[in-house]
Amino acid sequence: MRTSIATVSLSGSLTEKLTAASRAGFDGVEIFENDLLASPLTPEEIRARCADLGLSIDLYQPMRDIEALPEEEFARALRRARHKFELMGRLGADTVLVCSSVSPHALDDDALAAEQLSRLAGLAEDHGVRVAYEALAWGRHISTYDHAWQVVKSADHPALGTCLDSFHILSRGSDPKGIEDIPGEKIFFLQLADAPLLAMDVLQWSRHYRCFPGQGGFDVAGLVRHVLRAGYRGPLSLEVFNDVFRQSEAGPTAVDARRSLLTLQETVGLAAPPAPAPPTGIAFAELVTPDAAPVSAVLGALGFTRTARHRGKPVDLWQHGEARVLVNTGPAERRDGTRLAAVGLESPDPAGAARRAEALLAPVLPRRRAPGDAELEAVAAPDGTELFFCATGRSPLPDWRADFEDVAPAPHDGGPWRVDHLSLAQPWHQFDEAALFHRSVLGLRPQESVDVADPYGLLRSRAVSTDDGAVRIALTVGPAPTDDTAHAQHLALATDDVVAAARRYREAGGPLLPIPANYYDDLAARFEFPDGELETYRELGILYDRDAHGTFRHCYTHTVGRVFFELVQRDGGYRGYGAANAPVRLAAQHAVRAFTAG
Repeated sequence: MRTSIATVSLSGSLTEKLTAASRAGFDGVEIFENDLLASPLTPEEIRARCADLGLSIDLYQPMRDIEALPEEEFARALRRARHKFELMGRLGADTVLVCSSVSPHALDDDALAAEQLSRLAGLAEDHGVRVAYEALAWGRHISTYDHAWQVVKSADHPALGTCLDSFHILSRGSDPKGIEDIPGEKIFFLQLADAPLLAMDVLQWSRHYRCFPGQGGFDVAGLVRHVLRAGYRGPLSLEVFNDVFRQSEAGPTAVDARRSLLTLQETVGLAAPPAPAPPTGIAFAELVTPDAAPVSAVLGALGFTRTARHRGKPVDLWQHGEARVLVNTGPAERRDGTRLAAVGLESPDPAGAARRAEALLAPVLPRRRAPGDAELEAVAAPDGTELFFCATGRSPLPDWRADFEDVAPAPHDGGPWRVDHLSLAQPWHQFDEAALFHRSVLGLRPQESVDVADPYGLLRSRAVSTDDGAVRIALTVGPAPTDDTAHAQHLALATDDVVAAARRYREAGGPLLPIPANYYDDLAARFEFPDGELETYRELGILYDRDAHGTFRHCYTHTVGRVFFELVQRDGGYRGYGAANAPVRLAAQHAVRAFTAG
């Protein structure tokens, strides 16, 4: 189906919005009236610009406070509408959105509303325009889609139909199944938006917190299925009011929006991009650093061994059990410090994973390969992290390890170490985009978003993972765009004995993050421990959590650049990430940073 986006969903001037929509691959746009009013272009120039960009103008919106008015007020509304219909002729738009009235002058009279909408539609028809009537969730007298349809049905005019908006329908908890009772030809337009599930005034919820389908808590796909069963064949159009999107670059936001519609179309059976091939494990994590010494010292103290060196690049491979870390000193700028720049994902079908990523608009990364280098497919995540699709040890597929020369044997006493999860800090304006990217492109399952108390605000976190937990990624964003905690990244390393691992690390000279004594006093009140166990945790700075499935013990190294390591032990099927302990960890890291700076 054709795809469209409302210009209000993007930031910038109208020209910038149109360009972004076209480059992202949209077929059309809804022109939001304020964007037209603020544009220096004439309606004819806007029409020509859209044509040059390959965009149709699918809707002009909104026209407000039209129906169920006293006759004198309605006469003024018709005069206003006549002017807008003439403007739409110049613009080349043939459908106008009319919202249910919120005017204090509106009367609670469905018969009058139907009669006046019919007269409006007659005027519209004279100008070659159709009227799509939409129930605002906060409409004065008409606030549900089924009520709006009954009024449209009663008006019985060929130029009058209804507009369905997923936010207005789902935010009120209306049952969308009734949409199937509306003839498809009378559904003139479909607007789509998702939203997080919030307990707040619906108007404020709508104006500030809408997001693209797949980024919130609404069953947008279920609603679309009902609309399709009704026979609707118009465009799938996004109308999203969001404070973050209004401040973000229009280009990336438009790509995120288009990806959401591609994923939605796949979900409802309208499109079939290459099938997802969820990763089966973490092949490696790559750290880029201007100085290998500090991070090498941490890895050595953790028990890692430098086992190989890249044949043509300044990249070392460190290994401990199944956990592999690449340390790259090539492209790093000293001002950037140490950062997590790339992740190798074990894939059952690396080429297929890359094809799916490209089909869902993920930028494929060109690679400069020396003769003999392994041919690895890679794409960029929204935050710039490079994601490589790997087939480690699965001949005849390319093996990334073939690019390395051994410098030391891999340790045989490494134990069951592996990468338990990664934490990737997101730019403040790309958090929802990142969650959708990892779900749609990589096939990871998102968990509920969690707000964690940081000493200087709230840190937001959302984990995505495979069903079996072989790949876990925690996406985080800090309290404010300029907060350093927003840029922290970490690697969590799983072991079957976190106490022994912490002791070895400390004995090798590695400092563990100190945890306040108050935490352990509270822990003693919440749980019962065998004699001496809590004292051990206090000594080593080990934190503890428990859920319905098992227990979780974890501790942290100091931060090197933007990266720190976490040692974790999962027992009994524990599924979380120790979120209850995150405020304590964040406060401790702030304290260490302040002490170091002082």
